[in-house]
Amino acid sequence: MKPIKFIPVIDLKNGVVVHAKQGQREQYQPIKSVLTQNTDIYSVLHGFLQLYAFDTFYIADLDVITGQGTHADLIKNVLNDFPEITFWIDAGYQKMQIFPSNYFPVLGSECFTDENLFELKDFKKQFVLSLDYGVTGEQLGSKKIFTQTELWSEDVIVMTLNRVGSSQGAAIDLLQRFKHDYPQKKFVAAGGVRNMKDVKQLKSIGIEQILLASALHSGAIQKLSH
Repeated sequence: MKPIKFIPVIDLKNGVVVHAKQGQREQYQPIKSVLTQNTDIYSVLHGFLQLYAFDTFYIADLDVITGQGTHADLIKNVLNDFPEITFWIDAGYQKMQIFPSNYFPVLGSECFTDENLFELKDFKKQFVLSLDYGVTGEQLGSKKIFTQTELWSEDVIVMTLNRVGSSQGAAIDLLQRFKHDYPQKKFVAAGGVRNMKDVKQLKSIGIEQILLASALHSGAIQKLSH
């Protein structure tokens, strides 16, 4: 069994890194972290990298996702400044274009309908699919995307928004069901992971990648190894 890969999450809103909690994006507040006293993306990135030599980060541009603006220039600068790091970028609905070599678009089910679902084929698997579940556990976006595996990327995030930043624990039953139904896919757990006990539980069901934010900022998870 492969060791767990940890992918830190950075949520950007109004130019600063914020604490995501249960998908209530309008209420997100600037991050409070044991890793840094500052809330700008560079301070947070360096804080994470002092903790561990992560090779992949997830950045969500919440201003784009909520129609409030964009952090495109800031994200471009970060990608240029860290060329050796791969960045999974969630910028809401995205069409295929020429992306920087260390930019992987995150395409969330919440952004796709049955009518535009075919656009996923344009990416030729060079993206990261996020299967999004809402605050009440409902599937977000086109229901077809949750079963049409021919459209899926190699890595598939199972994003449970109601657990993000909530310290409720990961959605073990849901992830276990996906692993059972689609054993050939590499699923990424997102939402609710509290501590290394949760990490070990995810590893026991075959999850090899985890998106993390709150548990790193709080110091609940400190010792990391791949």
